[in-house]
Amino acid sequence: MLTTGNQLKAARALVGIEQKELADIVGVNVNTIRSMEAAAGGPIAGRAQNVQAVQRALEGRGVEFLNHGRPGVRLLGEP
Repeated sequence: MLTTGNQLKAARALVGIEQKELADIVGVNVNTIRSMEAAAGGPIAGRAQNVQAVQRALEGRGVEFLNHGRPGVRLLGEP
């Protein structure tokens, strides 16, 4: 599950998309993505439906969100 701003930022980096592109895909303003990432290592504050939409968009590009004690991300197919 997508839980922190750093996790979101790392997921975007893994698939090589910019904040604006992700915002356009999800149908939110780029400031929404910026605000989510501004949470850094803390929990993302915002509308749950926006967070879920961002998570689904990134998962659709092969990102897996990890939460085994610490939030993380990886591309599917990696060990």
